[in-house]
Amino acid sequence: MDRYSNSTSNFKRSGKAGFIRFVVLGMTIKERYAGVLRYFDESGMEAETELMYRNPFELLVAVVLSAQCTDKRVNMVSRTLFARLPDAATMLSAGEEIIRGLIASISYPNAKARHLAGLAEILVNRFGGEVPSTREDLMALPGVGRKTANVILSVLHGEAAMAVDTHVFRVSARLGLTRGAKTPLATEVQLMRHIPESLVPKAHHWLILHGRRVCVARNPRCADCGLQDWCSYYGKKAGR
Repeated sequence: MDRYSNSTSNFKRSGKAGFIRFVVLGMTIKERYAGVLRYFDESGMEAETELMYRNPFELLVAVVLSAQCTDKRVNMVSRTLFARLPDAATMLSAGEEIIRGLIASISYPNAKARHLAGLAEILVNRFGGEVPSTREDLMALPGVGRKTANVILSVLHGEAAMAVDTHVFRVSARLGLTRGAKTPLATEVQLMRHIPESLVPKAHHWLILHGRRVCVARNPRCADCGLQDWCSYYGKKAGR
């Protein structure tokens, strides 16, 4: 039994660029998943968020701010934001206008300031200032959809929750891990069907980082990718 899938697989090993690569003949979807997950695991790629945070409140705020914005920009802004407004109570007292001024360089500052003000109010009035730990309660917060809720559940609690952002959506489709998935939820369902629960929190970060560093939206760096043998997109590109 392979720890990267729920089935046994017949692999042929070959060494390249310091990694062990696995070539599968007559590849099944389970074998593709096993090969991709094994590559990420053995490559030594870190499996953690690049957002800077010190507690659950800071992570929640950072993830809300990160929508359609780079983690680098969020980290730059959040340093000052959290120095001024370190918790839900102080953020609620500050109000939307002050919040907007502190996050002015973030994408969509008006909407996000409104979300953060509303989020802080609910945290204080309903949850005693603490970040809730269920998907349902998290998604009741302004600015928190399923993706953000899954990030919180995965990062803070180690739950098998797959957050699908634009990178996860794109990379999963290109690799052939998903087939015909037209929405983030459809992608999430397919990934969760095949990735062992113990690896879901890591796999989320692996797919994101691979999408940022190698499998970029335009002109993916296929020549630098260690997943060529497992990638549906590269296989078609190479005429295999």
